[in-house]
Amino acid sequence: MVGRWNLLILALWLFLIKVLSSCPIGFDKKGQRCVDFDECASDENYPGLCGEHALCFNTNGSFYCQCADGFRSSTRTVNFSSETSATCRDINECLEDKDICGPNAICSNTSPYYNCTCLDGFISTSGVKRLSHGGNVTCTDIDECQEEKVCGQNAACVNTQGSYHCLCNAGFLLKSGQANFSGSEEQCEDICTIDKTICGNGTCHRGASGHYCACHTGFTNYGNNGSRCSALNCDVFKDMSSLTEELHIAHDLMVQLEKTCLDLTESESPTALYQHSAEDLLKKLLSMIDELLSSGTLSDKRKVSFFLDTVENALRMIGPFIQTPGTKMHSLHTELELLVHKGTVLPQGAATLSSKQAQLDIQLGTAAGDPSYYPGFTTVSLLSYAKLEDADGMKQQGNQNLKINSKVVTVTVSNRNTSHLKESINLTFYHLKKSNETGHCVFWDSSKEGGAWSSQGCNVLKSNHEYTVCSCTHLSSFAVLMALYDMKHKFELQLISWVGLSLSLVCLFICILTFSLIRSIQSPRTTIHLHLCISLFIANLIFLAGISRTENQVGCAVVAGLLHFFFLAAFCWMCLEGIQLFRMVVLVFNTNFRTLHMMAGGYGVPAVIVAISALANPKGYGTDRHCWLNLEFIWSFFGPACFIIIVNIFFFLITVWKLAQKFSSLNPDLDSLQKIKAFTITAVAQLCVLGIMWIFGCFQFEESTIAMSYLFTIFGSLQGVMLFVMHCLFSKQVREEYGNFLSRCCAPQKKSYSEFGYSHSSKAHASKSTQDTGESHI
Repeated sequence: MVGRWNLLILALWLFLIKVLSSCPIGFDKKGQRCVDFDECASDENYPGLCGEHALCFNTNGSFYCQCADGFRSSTRTVNFSSETSATCRDINECLEDKDICGPNAICSNTSPYYNCTCLDGFISTSGVKRLSHGGNVTCTDIDECQEEKVCGQNAACVNTQGSYHCLCNAGFLLKSGQANFSGSEEQCEDICTIDKTICGNGTCHRGASGHYCACHTGFTNYGNNGSRCSALNCDVFKDMSSLTEELHIAHDLMVQLEKTCLDLTESESPTALYQHSAEDLLKKLLSMIDELLSSGTLSDKRKVSFFLDTVENALRMIGPFIQTPGTKMHSLHTELELLVHKGTVLPQGAATLSSKQAQLDIQLGTAAGDPSYYPGFTTVSLLSYAKLEDADGMKQQGNQNLKINSKVVTVTVSNRNTSHLKESINLTFYHLKKSNETGHCVFWDSSKEGGAWSSQGCNVLKSNHEYTVCSCTHLSSFAVLMALYDMKHKFELQLISWVGLSLSLVCLFICILTFSLIRSIQSPRTTIHLHLCISLFIANLIFLAGISRTENQVGCAVVAGLLHFFFLAAFCWMCLEGIQLFRMVVLVFNTNFRTLHMMAGGYGVPAVIVAISALANPKGYGTDRHCWLNLEFIWSFFGPACFIIIVNIFFFLITVWKLAQKFSSLNPDLDSLQKIKAFTITAVAQLCVLGIMWIFGCFQFEESTIAMSYLFTIFGSLQGVMLFVMHCLFSKQVREEYGNFLSRCCAPQKKSYSEFGYSHSSKAHASKSTQDTGESHI
């Protein structure tokens, strides 16, 4: 027992000796001392102690790790021990700081750190292309223009940030038409060689400041030597004796305008002469207009035409010398607004010019015209006259039942080709007298019988009692015409038309059924009557449905064309009846037409007339108020109609003459002759019904023709009723057929008897007539 306790004490003693004699962790025993153990220095004993891309730092009795520069620990801590799972990862400086390389360089990440590369056209301040991190170096622009002849000998170099471009010297251009270039792909060449038409009607020369144009005689570039030469007619200012013989200021101005014009077409530098006096010329022009309007000199249409042409040419000539953006002037009887744009680039966008009584809306591109003929400037003018609408020369022109209900305005632009504009202009006219009548947009056509108002190329966009908006595809002097008088009894006439046409449609429909379904009366003559009724039925139906549908121009033109065709077809079928009667009297055998020939005459002839009319003047179909032919084109209907009436009268006279001869012969066939006589009387009555209506229609353009209006409306709307009376009710055979039909409808118990009677009657009538059984007793 004692031995065991001794052993235990000995073991405890040895343990205490061992503990008291060893060093703590991180220290080594050196002699009797414990010295710090440097873990970071013992790479052989502790390989990869802190891991890849990490640095080891020793401490007293321990150590810690830090990631190398350009790396960051995965735990986001600066110091870490090897016992943790932290690793060092590369820092992507290019993502974390996008401006780390500055504005003119590209960042490229490396492991570790990053590099900066200067953009094309830039170089570092140290002279190298690629920069390492940490250096205080930036990328600056390379001035390529310092290189010798980088743009060639005919261009100037312009340095830009990171690049450069070349601009051709004055008088030189690129063949490609580009404004600038870089590199050696293109070279600037003499502008006179590249563009042979740059001067228009002039000769191109190259000077120290660029090219210049020497204009040929009769052409000018208005003092801008670098611009295209355009024609300028000075003859328009010569013959003003008829207007200026009693007005000294007008005479003096015409002399000055002519002199100015001649100097422009002959002088080499007209700018110095007339640029400063352009506004004075405008003031004198307005003063001359005042005197002409006050003196009553414009007494006939030729003087008005010459006056307006002269004013237009004067504004075109003076306008380019007015300083941009233009000017506004007014005098006793005029208001003028002139817009001016100058430069090598064509202007774009909309422009609005206005006066107290009118407003002009126009696209500047339309005013400038074709870019290939651009003279280097664009002018637009709106001149409003205060008393021109009262001039005697204006009052005598156009329709005598129309008056001017707006101020007359003159519109001019620098574009010389204004006969058909690509984009229409809009003119707003304020009425001198408020009226609910729709206005007519017109322009003064100097080439029309010395001068007259014309609506060609102008349409009404909007009209009310205060103003009218016109759209025109050409330029001239414009105004709005109104009716001298309002249409009286308008409601009554419309009521008669609607009631009469509706009744006519019913009667014509009965006629069509009669001539097509009752076999006992069918013959070439009833075939003519059938198609005559069909033509009038369709014409009246279209008239009722579409005569006032003017909101769609194409649809309105189609309605007008169909009315033109079917009314002409009715006249043609009427003419065929006259010819058929003539053949029955004159010819003994083969007196009937072939159906194909009748169709060609009844529908082919009007189709040809309408086709030719539509091709010759497609704008003649449809007006502002009705879907019918306009007044300037109305003879495309009245002409053929009058011709057919004359032909019919000729055949009727010969027919009557031949009938009289046969009645006076020794052995006349009285039954046949009486029948033809009755046919002739019916045809003449039919001609009167159809022809007289259009005769009354010719009088609708006079003021005191209200009686004619009623007669035209009554005859026109009741044509179908009259044809039904003449060809159906006055025909004994047709009346009998109607009676048979009604008896069968009203007495069904006698059906078999009626059918037998009808069959017997039909056979009797069929055997009775050999040539034409549609006998009519009047």
